[in-house]
This record gives sequence, structure tokens and C-alpha cells, in this order.
Amino acid sequence: MVAAMDTVVVQGLSKTFQTKIKEPGFRGSLKSLFKPKYKETRAVDNISFSIPKGQLVGFIGPNGAGKSTTLKILTGILFPSSGDAAVLNIVPWEQRKKLAYRIGTVFGQRSQLWMHLPCQDTFDLFAAIYDLDEKKYKKRLDYLVKTFEIGEFLNMPVRKLSLGQRMRCELVAALLHEPEVLYLDEPSIGLDILAKKTLREHIKKINQEEKVTVILTSHDMDDIEEVCQRVIVINHGHIVHDSSVEEMRKAFLQKKIITIFPKKSAKAFKLSGVKVVKSTKDEVCLEVDTKKTDIQKVLAKVTSHYDIQDIEIADPPIEEIIEEIYKRKE
Repeated sequence: MVAAMDTVVVQGLSKTFQTKIKEPGFRGSLKSLFKPKYKETRAVDNISFSIPKGQLVGFIGPNGAGKSTTLKILTGILFPSSGDAAVLNIVPWEQRKKLAYRIGTVFGQRSQLWMHLPCQDTFDLFAAIYDLDEKKYKKRLDYLVKTFEIGEFLNMPVRKLSLGQRMRCELVAALLHEPEVLYLDEPSIGLDILAKKTLREHIKKINQEEKVTVILTSHDMDDIEEVCQRVIVINHGHIVHDSSVEEMRKAFLQKKIITIFPKKSAKAFKLSGVKVVKSTKDEVCLEVDTKKTDIQKVLAKVTSHYDIQDIEIADPPIEEIIEEIYKRKE
């Protein structure tokens, strides 16, 4: 039994699945029926972490890393093979119904809205399921409708909404009962750039105003970088990194990207630790390994070598950092 001040506490959690092995053909089917053989797969392997109240956490990893299995254990859907966990001091798989009243979930590929009915009908149904007081429910719904800007299509059938509109309604449905923990599994999947930006802003706003603890899984690294305060990286069932995004950058990838827009073309220069990624008459892009070469030395060389119209200095995409973590930890 786990008890702590943190909202989510996980200690030595493991989950192993048994899969029946079947040989091909009719003989193989008979053999698997009377003398079945099983293969064990450890989806989650002795992981531990804790999350304080109100933190925005990115929980990321490649397909099959153990993300979804962990979330299913933390929502009470799955039993672990070993280890302990508590969400709001509740053991999820022992008191799943009690926990359901205090958490919210949004799955990008599975809708909790009734597709042929207006969103309003689903919200009314959820209010009944969570036994919400009518006055309190109406006040809460009014607040969420304004916050997520869904008033225009509140009474439209869900099937007629765009994906971005539907995802905002999914979030409203998950937040109706004022959950203390919100699980978001790929909430921005399939959304366009503007819809993703709007969704991220809404998630941050509800976190700031209500101090909801958010656990977000996403393959879109912009979601993680723009929304999350902390990143937990899982791979092959193990947690391989846990820090802020900025600390992760410093720990795993000492690179800078310098983009130069010259007034006139010039030959690219050579300098230790500097790689020319792109070179045209209008643009030169350099990748600088700051472990080998000081960035100030590179800038001095750049300004003396080129007649510069403009210059940009940026960090590499977060995808490169995640890739580097996987490479080092495998």
C-alpha cells in the first residue's frame, strides 16, 4: 500500500502479459488447444516515479514502450503483476469506481461522446453518471463552454464536428466532474496546426486555473515541449529519463543550429565541431557541437566570414533529443 503527499506515486511497478504461441496450420491449432505454449512479455519493468499536485507531465516513448500499460494501471483498468501505485492515495485496481470520480481521461483515438447526438446530450448523461448537483453542473458547464469556446456547436451532432472541435468537447466531458488528475493519451492526433495550438492553450489554462495534475502522452514532441513542465521517457518498459525539457536538452544534446542569411554568397568555412547542413546563396545552416567548439567562437567566425543580413540561433528539434536518449539507453 502506497501513501504519500504526491498526487501520483508509483513504486517498483511491473506488468507481464502471457501470449499464446500458435504454430501454423490445422495441426498447430490442435496443438495450441491441447498443449498450449505461452510467451511472456514484460510491458512494464520495475518502474518508480511520483508526480506532485498540479504538475504537467509528458509521459513519452516509442510504440510498445509501456506508456499505455502504465496509464491503464493508473486508471484501474489493469492489475499490475507486482509493485505498488496510488493515485490521490487510492490504489487504482482496488478502488476503481471511487477513483473514477476524481480522474478524467481523454483518448485521441477513442471518443467518449455519442457520435449521433449533440455534445449537450453526452454532457447531461455524464452529469447523471457522476451524480452532479443540477445547479453546480450548469455553472460548471457554462464555465467550460466559455473556456473551451464550444458554444457555437454545443447542440450539433458530434459526427458533424471537425476533429479539433470534437477534441475540445472531449476535454469538456472529461472535466465536467472537476477531476484532480487528467490523463491525456494522444489528444492532438490528426489535428491541424491551429487546432493543436488551441488545444495546448486550453490544457495549460485549465491546469493553471484549477491546478489539475496532467499526464500527457503524445508522439508530437511540440505537444510535450509547449505544454509540459516535466518529461518522463519510457523505453522497453524501463524509465530511461526523468527531468524538465531544458535539463533534458542539456543532458543529452549539446548542439545549436545557426542559420545565416547572407547579403551575398560566400564559400562555407571549416571549423572543428561545426557541420554545414545547408549552403545556398540565400541561406547557410550550421550545426554546432558545443562540446567541441564554443558558440561565441563560431559566431565570431561567422560574422567575419559573411556579410550578414540576418542570423538565427536555435536549439535542435526535441525529436533529436528523444532519439539520442533512446540510442544511449538501449
